[in-house]
Amino acid sequence: MIRVKWFGHSAFEVEIQNKKFLVDPWLRNPKSPLTTLDGLNPDYILVTHGHGDHLGDTLELLEKYPRAKAVAIFELANYIAKEIGDTSRVIDANIGGPIDLGEGFYAVLTTATHSSPYGNPTGVVFGKDDDIVYHAGDTGLTYDMKLIGELYKPKIALLPIGGHYTMGPREAAKAASLIGPKYVIPMHYGTFPVIKGSPEEFKNALREYAPEVKVVLLTPGEEVTLE
Repeated sequence: MIRVKWFGHSAFEVEIQNKKFLVDPWLRNPKSPLTTLDGLNPDYILVTHGHGDHLGDTLELLEKYPRAKAVAIFELANYIAKEIGDTSRVIDANIGGPIDLGEGFYAVLTTATHSSPYGNPTGVVFGKDDDIVYHAGDTGLTYDMKLIGELYKPKIALLPIGGHYTMGPREAAKAASLIGPKYVIPMHYGTFPVIKGSPEEFKNALREYAPEVKVVLLTPGEEVTLE
């Protein structure tokens, strides 16, 4: 079972077998109900790229929660380590193979077609056993997503649908067909006027491209547990 909580934009808390991950933790974004960072206590903070709406509250979270470690591409991880003054708090990696997080957990940084001030942008696959989640980060549609589905078989895909900077609803629906998850949760929409792709458009497109995939719509602050 996987518990997923959405804070709006691309920020998620994901709990897998008692291990807690924060992904792209811009936790106090305009849509989020959070006003403080109290009570989160993550094991890992996964950052897909260095734009401020994804790096978000990472530095403050690392200072607040001493056991947490950040996982990011090499250049971004080095930036984080420099800012907090502690290289032991980051796991620097690159796009390609699995990153061993211990106890059978792993993460894989994946290709994303976007930009970033620190190294390449990424998506991230993470989890343990059959409890695997794919957070696409900010990306356009890419055929690499088919390989992600074939190799890692994510149970849940978190996909941007807003358009302009990322995939829109139609592209995200096609991505879901390539990945083949059991569930898909749309993200990165509605935070700003320009990212105007809607869940309704996404659901309609999904009926055409991947009707077998179940859409889970969350409001900011809402969580769901999926088997």
